[in-house]
Amino acid sequence: MENKQKKPAQNHTVNMENRSKVVITGVTDTDKFTENSVLLYTCMGELIIKGRGLRVTLLSVESGDMAVEGDIDGIIYGDSQVKSPLSFMGRLLK
Repeated sequence: MENKQKKPAQNHTVNMENRSKVVITGVTDTDKFTENSVLLYTCMGELIIKGRGLRVTLLSVESGDMAVEGDIDGIIYGDSQVKSPLSFMGRLLK
């Protein structure tokens, strides 16, 4: 009999400082970074950060932490069921 341990649920937090820095925990994957938007996936679903002059200053795959700095205009949650980017074929069929 195989002994499988359940991984504890990861916490998710978003902490913004002065609309110029946001620190996010519970990041499971990232999709794209541009100067105007950052698309990432958390344990709670898709998350989009919009703004100007955005740059990722911290990205830790092990801990699931991410920090973005720049002029932040908005933080938008997307589909809560999507926790990672679609494959190339998945995007074609979407």
